[in-house]
Amino acid sequence: MLNETDLNRPLPRQLWLKRLTYRSWHRGCKETDLVLGTYCAQKVESLDEPKLALFEAFLDEDDAEIWAWLTEKTPCPKVEYEPLLNELRAQKIN
Repeated sequence: MLNETDLNRPLPRQLWLKRLTYRSWHRGCKETDLVLGTYCAQKVESLDEPKLALFEAFLDEDDAEIWAWLTEKTPCPKVEYEPLLNELRAQKIN
């Protein structure tokens, strides 16, 4: 059984990247799966810890809100997400 200390310990980087990759591709909405999963596959290995933490926080947002922000149907209320949103909008999806 895990104790509370184990639960508060940061994940090793490779495990963190695997978790982000899984969460990016398994959102529940195919459109956001494609956009976020593609971004993750192309960029996650090169992101530093602050950008990984921001991406993880972004993944905690609701799919419908993320899609509305990506398509600019509604403005994103969190300015810290704007650079990420711009990258996501500019990426090439095959």
